[in-house]
Amino acid sequence: MTSWKKSLGFTVTICWFAFMAALAANAQSQRAKDAEAEVRQDSSAKPHGRAGFLQQFNDSLEALTDKVAPAVVQIEVAGYGPVEDGSGNAAAYIVRQHRLGSGVIIDPDGYIITNAHVVEAAQRIRVTLNRSPASPASAPDAGSKSTFDAKLVGIHNESDLALLKIDVAGLPFLLVDPKRTVRQGELVIALGSPEGLDNSVTMGVVSAVARQADPQRAMVYIQTDAPINRGNSGGPLVDIDGYLVGINTFIFSSSGGSEGLGFAIPAKAVKFVYDRLRKVGHVDRSDIGATAQAISPALAEGLHLPVNSGVIIADVLPDGPAATAGLKVQDVVLTVDTTPIGSLPMLEASLYLHPTDEVMTLAVLRGKEKLTLYVPVIQQKHDVDRLLDMVDPEKNLVGRLGVLGMDVDSKIAEMLPDLRFKSGVIVVARTAYRASVVAGLSPGDVIHSINTTAVNNMDDLRNAVRPLKFGDAVVLQIERDSKLEYVAFEFE
Repeated sequence: MTSWKKSLGFTVTICWFAFMAALAANAQSQRAKDAEAEVRQDSSAKPHGRAGFLQQFNDSLEALTDKVAPAVVQIEVAGYGPVEDGSGNAAAYIVRQHRLGSGVIIDPDGYIITNAHVVEAAQRIRVTLNRSPASPASAPDAGSKSTFDAKLVGIHNESDLALLKIDVAGLPFLLVDPKRTVRQGELVIALGSPEGLDNSVTMGVVSAVARQADPQRAMVYIQTDAPINRGNSGGPLVDIDGYLVGINTFIFSSSGGSEGLGFAIPAKAVKFVYDRLRKVGHVDRSDIGATAQAISPALAEGLHLPVNSGVIIADVLPDGPAATAGLKVQDVVLTVDTTPIGSLPMLEASLYLHPTDEVMTLAVLRGKEKLTLYVPVIQQKHDVDRLLDMVDPEKNLVGRLGVLGMDVDSKIAEMLPDLRFKSGVIVVARTAYRASVVAGLSPGDVIHSINTTAVNNMDDLRNAVRPLKFGDAVVLQIERDSKLEYVAFEFE
């Protein structure tokens, strides 16, 4: 009996400890599950480590795209252009053509910047917004787009920029800060309509901040490896803060598609050209009253220069801004506004884009002495500006084309020595009449013929346009920047 009781007590004790151990194990297991759930919940809300960084990076890109995409537009251009006849003659036929490009709104009142080559010789320009002005920011893409006819405010072929205007206000737009620094390796995104695929976005970095693509031209470009294809032309290159870095303009490619060599017109040039086109319809050159040339090894040796490359001042006009500031012949230009100058086109680009209401800071080497000069910048008056003073709005109006014109006589030919033909009618200004926009005429264009009829003066032009009816095809042969081209449109 005593032995049985002892055995029973021992068994009960064992069962009790086993029961308590099981309870402890269950409690520990539940605490582990709860802790794991808390970790999962905390991880979903606030990712940690490498995955968290990628999530934050992804969210930032999405937010950036949502911010800038509404200001990017698709541009559809209808016009006439030459096609080959099969024998290599590129100008054998003039046919109606359609082109697609991109643009960016840089003013809420409907001003849009794009490439000049996108809208060149356009008969009609239509702009499609990514989002209807009446749609809320949360509206889906489908069904929220709207299209408007655009007017060509001005075009500047040298920079390959053009300014359009649509009659809509309160639009989303991108900020352009010409003083914002762009750095090599900086992350950027490109937006536009590659191959007609509107509202597309690609990502890359700034490969170079001041690439001179053509040694004979003053323009310098931002190079990027962000994929750019046909249709991206005129669209924006944007930094991570949503500022416009540049306007995408061309690519280097052996295949015709993106190979990581894209080029954009810098924001500084965009802002300068935009301001001038919006204000006067054309772009004037800045001037300091000096002439420069490239330094060759022979020139450096003969003049005993301390450098054998770069840019040297060859002439300083008496009483001009440069002379007043103390610039002298044989000064070697080192920097313009702290930007190093290594070639003549770079100097021309720096001068060209310098505002006329700001003094230029010029660092030069005179012998072995480095000097800093402060040179006032003046504006070269545009040739057409001089003609405006000679225009009589009633006498010089060609109402059916919506332009003010003047006979190219000996006096005007002397003022415009680069004209190839010393006859015709020069367009001095456009009126508000839509015909001038439809025709694609710009101040400075010289009309030489209309539908194969020679135009030698204003009477010839008026006689040629008088019988035109709505819908008639009109082909003007014009001279623009010393080059002949056709401008074709349907008369309205």
